[in-house]
Order: sequence, then structure tokens, then C-alpha cells
Amino acid sequence: MKKPLCDRLQPGQELNGMYVRDALETDLSAIVEIYNTTIPYQIVTADMEPVTVESRLQWFHAHKPERRPLWVVETEEKVVAWLGFQSFYGRPAYETTAELSIYVSPGYRSKGIGKMLLQRAIAHSPSYGIKTLLGFIFAENQPSLRLFEQFGFQQWGYLPKVAEFGSLERDLVIVGLRLA
Repeated sequence: MKKPLCDRLQPGQELNGMYVRDALETDLSAIVEIYNTTIPYQIVTADMEPVTVESRLQWFHAHKPERRPLWVVETEEKVVAWLGFQSFYGRPAYETTAELSIYVSPGYRSKGIGKMLLQRAIAHSPSYGIKTLLGFIFAENQPSLRLFEQFGFQQWGYLPKVAEFGSLERDLVIVGLRLA
């Protein structure tokens, strides 16, 4: 069994045996599978398009892990969730702003993983030079909105009917948290 590369999760969260660690290139197929099976139930992101391992590989290689880490949660050597920090539009003016993407596999959503990853992102962001975190949440996704509000995120914007999935149109809420 692999040794954990990062923090062990706290025992009181019913997450015994689960670990957070930096993602490896070999995790990308699991990351893509979680992304695609989570649509349209993702916690944060508004991107409705399925992704491929090739596109994620390109992103992974262009990433600067020391500045924008990609974390996975694993249990029994199986990746069950991930969190990614992305540069906000890649503009220099937004260098200290990061967009959060959190995905949790079906069957693991009620275990507090999303909350734990969000908590960890807030705690670790200043050490990466990140001063502002942004989340994009489907407006009707009340559990996620409540979760972000618990951590002090403020609603920064509202975009009506920005995403389509089949015949379904969704409204989007932009939330943000200033860390410094």
C-alpha cells in the first residue's frame, strides 16, 4: 500500500484510511473519470463538457505545482476526489487569485470530503501566494452555496443561464473569499 504523501485526514470525519496527497501523472485517468461521472453534480465548476485524459495531461504539464497544486483524496489506493487550483483567466493582474475546482466521486459525497478539501485549500492558499479564492456554483446547488458561506465566501456575481446540459439551462453564482 502506498504511503501518504501529504496529510492524513482527521479521524473524526468518518474518513479513516483516506489521504490527501499531491496528484501524480498516473492519477489523471482517475481524475478524468471523477470529473466526467460527477457532471452535472460537481461542487464548484461550471464547465459542462466532458474532458479527456489527453486534455488533462496537457493542463497537468503546463501547471506549476509549486504555485497551483492539484490534490487527490485516495482510499485503498483508489482516487475518490480531487481539488485543483487554476489561474483565474491567466492574467498577470489575477496572479494571486485562484479558481477552485472540487470533484467527489459518486458514493463519497456524504463523507465530508468536499468540506475537508475546501478547508485545506483556505488554510494552504497563502503559502502558495494565493490571496483570493473563487468558486463558480450552479445557483440551485444550495448545499454547495451553504458550504461556501460557512467558510466566509461572499457572493460576487450572478450569471443567468450560462450552462446547458441537454435541455437544462443553469444559472451560475460566483462566490469569493479574500485571504489577505
